[in-house]
Amino acid sequence: MKKLVLLSLAVGFGLFAVAQQTHNFKTQMPQHKAVQKMKAGVDPVKSGVLPQNGTTEQTPSGDRDVNTVTIINIGSSANAYSYGYGGGQKSIITAIPELNMVSNFHRMGGVQDPGGYSGDLGFDLSSDGGLTWDNMNEMYIATNNAGGSYYTDAARYPNHGIWNPAGNTDLNNARLIYFVPTLDGSNAADSWGGYAYGRVNLGDYTDTTKNLAPSHGEYFQYIPDAFDITSNGTVFTVDPNQDWTTGTVAYMNTLIVNKLVWNDSDNDYELEQELLDAPVDAAITKPSHVSVAFAADGQTGYISMIADNGSTEVISAGLGMYPVFFKTTDGGATWGDPVGIQLAGPNGLSGIVNDLLTDEQIATLYEAPVPARDEIPYTTAFDHDISVDANGNLHIGVVIGVVGADAYSIVSGSGLFAAYDLYTTDGGTTWFAIKLGNINQFRGTWPTDYTEDNRIQTTVSPDRETIFVSWLDTDMEEVEDNTRPNIFSRGIRPNAWGTADLTCSSGQPVATNVTFLSEGMWNASFASVSDVSLYADGKYTIPMAYQPMAADVDPGTPVVYKYITNFFFTDADFCVVGTEEMAEVSQAVVSQNFPNPFSDETSINVSLGKGANVSVEVYNLTGQKVYANNYGYKPAGSFTMTLQSDNMPTGVYFYTVEAGATKVTRKMIVK
Repeated sequence: MKKLVLLSLAVGFGLFAVAQQTHNFKTQMPQHKAVQKMKAGVDPVKSGVLPQNGTTEQTPSGDRDVNTVTIINIGSSANAYSYGYGGGQKSIITAIPELNMVSNFHRMGGVQDPGGYSGDLGFDLSSDGGLTWDNMNEMYIATNNAGGSYYTDAARYPNHGIWNPAGNTDLNNARLIYFVPTLDGSNAADSWGGYAYGRVNLGDYTDTTKNLAPSHGEYFQYIPDAFDITSNGTVFTVDPNQDWTTGTVAYMNTLIVNKLVWNDSDNDYELEQELLDAPVDAAITKPSHVSVAFAADGQTGYISMIADNGSTEVISAGLGMYPVFFKTTDGGATWGDPVGIQLAGPNGLSGIVNDLLTDEQIATLYEAPVPARDEIPYTTAFDHDISVDANGNLHIGVVIGVVGADAYSIVSGSGLFAAYDLYTTDGGTTWFAIKLGNINQFRGTWPTDYTEDNRIQTTVSPDRETIFVSWLDTDMEEVEDNTRPNIFSRGIRPNAWGTADLTCSSGQPVATNVTFLSEGMWNASFASVSDVSLYADGKYTIPMAYQPMAADVDPGTPVVYKYITNFFFTDADFCVVGTEEMAEVSQAVVSQNFPNPFSDETSINVSLGKGANVSVEVYNLTGQKVYANNYGYKPAGSFTMTLQSDNMPTGVYFYTVEAGATKVTRKMIVK
C-alpha cells in the first residue's frame, strides 16, 4: 500500500523556536514526564483451555439517586493489566445504542474463572443497557505453547468494539471485533511482536475466529492504543512503529495503520497495513499516545498523536507536547499531512491562554516580573482521546498544563492543570479550547512502578451532537498522588463561535463527581468509559467500569470489574454558556458531612464555581471552637476535606465552611 510522505520541514524541528525571555518558577514545582513504556513481564503459564461459563447479575431498576450511582460486579481477570498500560485508553467498554447493548472486554482468570490463564480473552455483555449481564464468555484461547514460560499467542491489552448493520435487530448479523497484541517474540525475544484479531457472532458465542499476524519487514508491532469501527464495519487500529529487536525501543518515525476489512466469502476479517510518516523531535523518543476516530459517514476520520513534531511555535523556550492530527475524507484510503495544534502564545488557543490559570495562580507560580499570559508555555499531558461530532469535526479530550522546568514535562501542582476539550468547527483549520475542570492529582503509582495518569476519555452521544469527557482525579486532601481516584465527567455542546454549553454539578459550573458517595468513591482505579453513550427517556447514560485497586496492591493480582449502571446527564444539566458566564458564578456548594453520625473520620465535599480561599471551623454546643483549618486558595472544581474525631467527645457539633463570599454551617454528630 502507498506510504504517505511528510512534507519536508525547511530547517528541521527547530523551525518555529523563538528567542523569548524565560520566566522562573518561585519554588520547585511538582512536575511529571511521559513514562517510557518498557517491556512488560510475561505471566506464568496456567490452564490454556477452560469451559465457557456465563453468569448473570442484576441491579435494582429505577433512577439514579441525587448523590450516588449504583455499581455491580461484572467479570473478573487474573490481573489488572487488561484495562490499560501506563495510561493507555483502549476500547474496553463499548455500547451499541440501537441494541441497548453494552460490552466489557478483558483477559480471563480471577474469582469467576479459577485457574484461568490471563492470555485468554472473554467478554461480559448486557442487552438491557447495563442492568443485567452475561459474564465471562470466553472466546479466545491461547494454544501455542512455545515451551517453558509462556504461550506465543497469549493476548495482552485488548481493544474491541461491536458492529451492527444499520437497522439490524438480529444478533446473528451483529459481531464483536477484537484486536490485541500477542507475545510471539517477532519484535522482541520471548515477548512482543504479534497481533491477534477476529470476530464473535453475537447470536452464537461459539462462532468465533482467530487470526495471528507477526511483525514483518518494516512493521515492528507493539501495543496499539487507537481503535475505532466505522459505520460500514471496517476496523482501524494505530500503533507507533517501534523496533524492540535490540532490546531498546527505536521509534521508526512512522505509525502502523492497521485496517480490518470484512471478507464475505470467508465470513471473517482480513488485515491490511500501511506506514504513515509521523516523525517527531528526537528528544521525545516517540509519540506518547495515539488515538483514531471516524465520523458517522465512515469517510471522514482522524488519527491524533501526542507529540512534538516541530510544527508549532515554541513559547518562552518551553518545549512541550501538543496534539498532531492526520485527516482522511475517503474512509482511510489516504491520509493528509500531520498538523500540529498551537496551544500557547499569541497564536495559541484563547481558552488555554486566558482561562487555564487565574491571575492569582500566575503570581503564585512565577517570580516577578510574572510573564504575560501569551508568554506562558503550555503542554498536553501524555494521553488523550478523540471523538468526531455530527458535523464531522474532531474533538480532543486532553489534560493541559504549564511546561515544567524540564523539557516535555508538565507542572502537576494541584489546580494548575485541567481537563479540556479541544475542538474544530471547520474540519481542522480553526481550533477552540474549552476548560472542563481543574484537576488535583496527576499520576498514581502502584507497586512495581505501574503508573496511571488522569486517563481522560471522550464519549459521543448517539446523534453526535454532544461530547462527554471523563477523567480520574484524587480529591482527598491527605493523598499526594492519584491512587485514590474518583471519576469526573462533563458534557459539552460546542458553538461555532468558540463557546459551549456545559453540564453543571449541583447547579454550579464544575464537573460532576460520578462516584461521589458510592462504593467507587476514592476507589475507581483504571476506569474505562464507552466511546458512545446510550440514550433513552431523555437520559444520556454513559457506560463506565473500573477495577478497584488500593494504592499498595500489586496490579498483578486478580481483579473484579465494577460497572456503573446508572450515571447519566439530561438536557437540563446543560446550564452554562461560554467562559464569561462561568466566571460570573462564584457561589460554593458544601455537602453534608459523610458519614454522619461518625466515630473516627468524616468528609465534606466542596464544589467551587471559581477559585476561592477555603476554611473550616468546628464548634461544640457551647460555642467553643474545637477545630479549625485554613486550606488556602483552591481553584474552581471539587475537593474533599477530611475531619478526624480527635478532641471531639461524643455529641453534636456544628461546622462552618467559608469559601470566598459563601459561608455554610451544618450540623454533625460524633458517636
